[in-house]
Amino acid sequence: MANGDWKQKVSEAQRRAVEWMRGRRGADDIVYACIYLAFILGVINIFAHWAWMSWLALALLVYGLFRIQSKNLAARSRENESFLKAIGPLRPWLQNPKAAATEAKQFKHVKCSHCGQKVRVPRGKGRLRVTCPKCREKFEVKS
Repeated sequence: MANGDWKQKVSEAQRRAVEWMRGRRGADDIVYACIYLAFILGVINIFAHWAWMSWLALALLVYGLFRIQSKNLAARSRENESFLKAIGPLRPWLQNPKAAATEAKQFKHVKCSHCGQKVRVPRGKGRLRVTCPKCREKFEVKS
């Protein structure tokens, strides 16, 4: 095999992969959740030896591959948005637990009494007069 032949084969394979993925979304948050959950179930199953857990991990991987290959982008987007909305408050804790713990120690999140907007205020400062960034309503909060 000549020196440049393998580079040409690699670039041809890359071109085919790019062409195959055209019109598909690729991995989204649900796919990553399925993969992580399948991995965790696989590790647990090493010790537990439950057949149903192996099948569940395999089903999660197959579902993730289905989502990656799907061309129905609108449906996959809606599903992903509803998934993100469902895990909303947990998302920072799942993505970066250390940063979320630091955030929880340093700040308190309160809702505006007028419009419901969440406002972040520092902890340990006593009573604070807060202005809502959305509706400009002023209210007091104990931090």
